[in-house]
Amino acid sequence: MMSHYLEMKKQYSDCILFYRLGDFYEMFFDDAKCVSKELELTLTGKDCGLEERAPMCGVPFHAADTYINRLVSKGYKVAIAEQVEDPKLAKGLVKREVIKVVTPGTNTNSLALSEDKNNYLMCIYYATDYYALALVDITTGDFLTTQVQSERELMDEINKFPVAEIVSNRAFMMAPVDMTYLKEKLGISIYTLGDTKFAYDTCTEIIKKHFNVIDLAGLGLNDFAGCIPAVGGVLQYLYDTQKSGLEFLNKLTTYSSGKFMVIDSATRRNLELTETMREKNKRGSLLWVLDKTKTAMGARRVRYFIEQPLVDKAEIIKRLDAVEELNERLMDRDELREYLGPIYDLERLLARISYHSANPRDLIAFKNSIEMLPHIKYILKNFKCETLAALYDELDCLEDLYQLIDESIVDDAPIVIKDGGIIKEGYSEQIDKLRRSKIEGKTWLADLEEKEKELTGIKNLRVRYNKVFGYYIEVTNSYKDMVPDRYIRKQTLVNAERYITEELKELESSILGAQDKLYALEYDLFVEVRDTIASQVERIQRTARAVSKLDFYASLAYVAEHNRYVRPVINTEGVIDIRDGRHPVVEQMMPEGTFISNDTYADMDENRISIITGPNMAGKSTFMRQLALIVLMACTG
Repeated sequence: MMSHYLEMKKQYSDCILFYRLGDFYEMFFDDAKCVSKELELTLTGKDCGLEERAPMCGVPFHAADTYINRLVSKGYKVAIAEQVEDPKLAKGLVKREVIKVVTPGTNTNSLALSEDKNNYLMCIYYATDYYALALVDITTGDFLTTQVQSERELMDEINKFPVAEIVSNRAFMMAPVDMTYLKEKLGISIYTLGDTKFAYDTCTEIIKKHFNVIDLAGLGLNDFAGCIPAVGGVLQYLYDTQKSGLEFLNKLTTYSSGKFMVIDSATRRNLELTETMREKNKRGSLLWVLDKTKTAMGARRVRYFIEQPLVDKAEIIKRLDAVEELNERLMDRDELREYLGPIYDLERLLARISYHSANPRDLIAFKNSIEMLPHIKYILKNFKCETLAALYDELDCLEDLYQLIDESIVDDAPIVIKDGGIIKEGYSEQIDKLRRSKIEGKTWLADLEEKEKELTGIKNLRVRYNKVFGYYIEVTNSYKDMVPDRYIRKQTLVNAERYITEELKELESSILGAQDKLYALEYDLFVEVRDTIASQVERIQRTARAVSKLDFYASLAYVAEHNRYVRPVINTEGVIDIRDGRHPVVEQMMPEGTFISNDTYADMDENRISIITGPNMAGKSTFMRQLALIVLMACTG
């Protein structure tokens, strides 16, 4: 076993290897010392045929996610070596394989993720005259790519997205980029990949195969040919770590940084767009004011759009039209928000379904969410503006999937998949039959207990069960002299003896056999249902995106009404003319009605510069930030 462990560790030398042994994941040697120190766990040892005992450290398998999350949050990679065959059926050493590598940018555990924030893995390919970027959130299916020319533009892109991990070619480590800032200030883990992962021809073929296309024109990569090594490199990294086909990543979005307002890193921090400068809290930021969304998907959408305000007048007007129509129809808007409220995070639920890690309760959450879709679509039908009409077309009510889950999975489903109690009565005739056998088994045992009491005269005789010994007859010590010879002793306790009989053995075989078959069949049917849903990934993703956008527009409409905002008139002449402007965040931190509104006028000619005077704390910087935030809000929608 240790030879196999060391062989596997050699393949995953940059990871901490969680090696499954029975009910524990064990680590050995340097991994054990590292985990013991980082997680404050006891370090033990084991004789492994070496002169000295091998350092050893372990965690229970059912609690492993918590420990893995803590290690990953500290920047470590964790390779999970799982038993891939039933130990009861194994001959010799139980077969083990690494089923997944968890890294900061590929962690799908909901406990480790913030609901309102994406968790991006960024791949950077550095060539001599440009940087190519590919961004992936494997929990939502977002996949973006672009290229920039300078280090400053690169840092602006990194600051724009919540990046947890960067993988790059080796050349990037020699680039004039402040790695210390990325690692220590932004908390990003950085790893390099071998140059073969970025070979142009290899990456081209991998991208074609992944997206099932003949050429890259359909993905928009003709104008972004420099991005091919970054996109191909990140796909290979994900194949290596996730050990799956990644069907969930089925749409690549190319974007140009020129499509959005250029906001450098210092400006983002000073304007406190998504968090305050000092405490790093959401409260006190622009996001805090504008995010009144009902779903986690909508919350991520608001953050994304605040980070990337538009500069295209036509696109901005489309958003403003949507917000305006929602405010003209207040009752419909509020009803939509009411139906959005019960919707769970469809994007991340779908990710768990696609990666085969969803449990029965996840499917019930999915069912309860899509139950709201027909109501939302019915209300949307009457909206006229282009943006909301497009959302109506994108929204698929998924009635077939709702019906499948409703007919198959019990409403109070358990979390554990392999202990039965998942499939509804009436869905499978075979399951119903096995369940009846299980119920009859209880009657058989009760009858046996009564019969044995009469035959032996032992009044407190009990037929019981536990997972270690199976079924047994328990007799207290005060009656053990009355036990007949046909009873075979199974276990001695302090106050009682436990026995088995031939009849009880036969009953046990019938009952447990039926139970094992029942659990196995329920598991198979659950997997079948889950896989059917996973096969509809594109429909569900399209609907989830539509829901998130609707939630975003409804949130802005709600905020506009409650905070008394007006629709901006967008111009391309470089004129800013604000009457009775208010700082959107400061006014929310003050008693209502106490913020003194003010005017601003600026253009590209005589009014290009204003001189702002006044003592400390008079509000000079508030006025400047207010102007920036109002313009930014107008471009956000």
